[in-house]
Amino acid sequence: MSSTHYAQHGSVAVIRLDNPPVNGLGHAVRAGIVEGLRKAEADAAIKALILIGSERAFSGGADIKEFNTPKALAEPNLGTVIHHVETSTKPVIAAIGGACMGGGLELALGCHYRVVQPGAQIALPEVKLGLLPGAGGTQRLPRLIGVEAALNMIVSGATVPSEQLKGTALFDHFVEGDLLAGALAFAQVVIEEGRPLKRVRDLTVTHPKPEAFFLYARTAVGAASKNFPAPLKCVDAVEAAATQGFAEGLAVEREAFVHLIQTSESRSLRHAFFAERAASKVAGVAEDTPGRPIQTVGIIGAGTMGTGIAINFLNAGIPVVLLEMKQEALDRGLGSIRKVYEGQVAKGKLKPDKAEQRLALLKPTLTYDDFRHVDLVIEAVFEEMSVKEAVFRKLDEVCKPGAILASNTSTLDLNRIAGFTRRPQDVVGAHFFSPANVMKLLEVIRGEKTGSDVLATVMQLAKTIKKTAVVSGVCDGFIGNRMIAMYQREALLMLEEGASPQQVDGAIEAFGFAMGPLKMADLAGGDIGWAIRKRQYAERPDMRRVLIADRLCEMGRFGQKTGSGFYRYEPGRRDALHDPQVDEVIDASRKELGVTPRTLSDDEIVQRCVYALVNEGARILEEGIAQRASDIDLVYLSGYGFPVFRGGPMLYADTVGLMNVVRTMEGFAANPRGHRAFWQPAPLLARLAAEGKSFT
Repeated sequence: MSSTHYAQHGSVAVIRLDNPPVNGLGHAVRAGIVEGLRKAEADAAIKALILIGSERAFSGGADIKEFNTPKALAEPNLGTVIHHVETSTKPVIAAIGGACMGGGLELALGCHYRVVQPGAQIALPEVKLGLLPGAGGTQRLPRLIGVEAALNMIVSGATVPSEQLKGTALFDHFVEGDLLAGALAFAQVVIEEGRPLKRVRDLTVTHPKPEAFFLYARTAVGAASKNFPAPLKCVDAVEAAATQGFAEGLAVEREAFVHLIQTSESRSLRHAFFAERAASKVAGVAEDTPGRPIQTVGIIGAGTMGTGIAINFLNAGIPVVLLEMKQEALDRGLGSIRKVYEGQVAKGKLKPDKAEQRLALLKPTLTYDDFRHVDLVIEAVFEEMSVKEAVFRKLDEVCKPGAILASNTSTLDLNRIAGFTRRPQDVVGAHFFSPANVMKLLEVIRGEKTGSDVLATVMQLAKTIKKTAVVSGVCDGFIGNRMIAMYQREALLMLEEGASPQQVDGAIEAFGFAMGPLKMADLAGGDIGWAIRKRQYAERPDMRRVLIADRLCEMGRFGQKTGSGFYRYEPGRRDALHDPQVDEVIDASRKELGVTPRTLSDDEIVQRCVYALVNEGARILEEGIAQRASDIDLVYLSGYGFPVFRGGPMLYADTVGLMNVVRTMEGFAANPRGHRAFWQPAPLLARLAAEGKSFT
């Protein structure tokens, strides 16, 4: 099947891009455009050309299927295509509808004229991959919409509706109705009036105070993007457009692009981009597996988690039945939901009528009978197996055949939970992260008997509610919490050995985490981790206790919710403040354990925490709990605040070198307070290191 189609409409040639879903500029498309241009050039009857895509997209830019393959750079590359367009002796008109992004917009900028439909989406999003536009975008866009508007678009990577750019030189005509018909009519005007071939590169860029503006821009952009080099390179390139000739500016852009594509930050961002797309492909579930219709959702529990989950579905326009056992708890939950929407209205993020429309989709109830006709139920009740058992036995009794029964459990055995029903094929884990209406990650837990159509349904539903979904197998803690337990363990053991909470959190935050492990424990609630540890202590009597955390919990210090944990918190504030009482607990615990404190470096703190993640991640991969290393990275980037510019724990380990990771772990195993077995490299990690290979 051809990726471009050539047709003649009187004296106008039309080259239609046909590379679904978004007309990515793959090699076949690029070659097809050049072939069409040459054909039109050789035909005396052709007086003008139109480049057009589909209703969905003119072009979304580079073809991601060709990333990291020889085809991505094969001639004609995008620069060559744009050169052919720009130097055509006959006017070339870009007819833009739907998405026009990245290389697609750069192609359109190379055309002599551009017509557009209202509602088209315009963007140069390369900065989100740690890059900048590499085919003249930083040089041509400022010439059409001005320096400041262009820099804002390029540095942010934001998508702008075409109407917002009306009145600029970017668009020559807005087409109401059929795009091709409008483009053909415009082409006829160009031909009849003998309009010139307008080359964007020949336009000049003006700014009243370029030196002052770029000084300000560089300061502002640098402050907002300290871990990412691409935004400042974007400033450099746009400044070159404003202060140098086109050819010189293009050289600055090219040099910056070549530099950025080799940076670890860009590698990490591109890794995250592809990880998200790979995660949607689930082993054993065909892409065309039909899902079950989800028109109404039931949620059990109107606490923080349940109300957060409910908001996701209300935002997507899906009616929610919210169940609680007592009216007081139900009223409190309803008040929490209303407060979220009132806050969004107050900040101008949501119109009052929209907020009321969403709230109108919510049906509160005190009886399971109202679940008889829902298509999906998600329980968000206390994390205890006996409580889950009572809930699922009741759901099995009440819910209609084919209803999906989902558990929000964060650690418990989903197969046992499914066993409480007579329909284990309908049971799935849907582990949301708190606050559920904010956090992007959704761990989808696949039980032994979970149906393929159930998985397909939940994965598609995740997109509907704008979540990043990753499938996990069944184990204690699944992917995220199983690994974070090892990370937290090392943080707590380093407190015993001589570090302070402030040093541990400071080292991890300096590495790039959004929050250190002890602050994170206070935010999540110490009682949650304590309940999990007590269960694990009972199940594994040989498990090493984490004495300091246990002692703090015994004192009722559960973190922010109680005003004290590893830190103290003033009412109404989230600032983690030093608490001398914690120092006393740490000192007493060290004496009880017979530990003489030592000085730990920040490097040791980071390596022990991060390599603990990596080693457990390797075990999870080997056991088949995670399908791929990039799934683990996606979990940590989306749900645990791992620094995006480092790409996730598994990619970070690859960057350091697995042989170096193993060597460092061997040193930790020799620590007198360390556990040699804990630092034994997982078999997969050991094998890859020995073979000089990587996870990704």
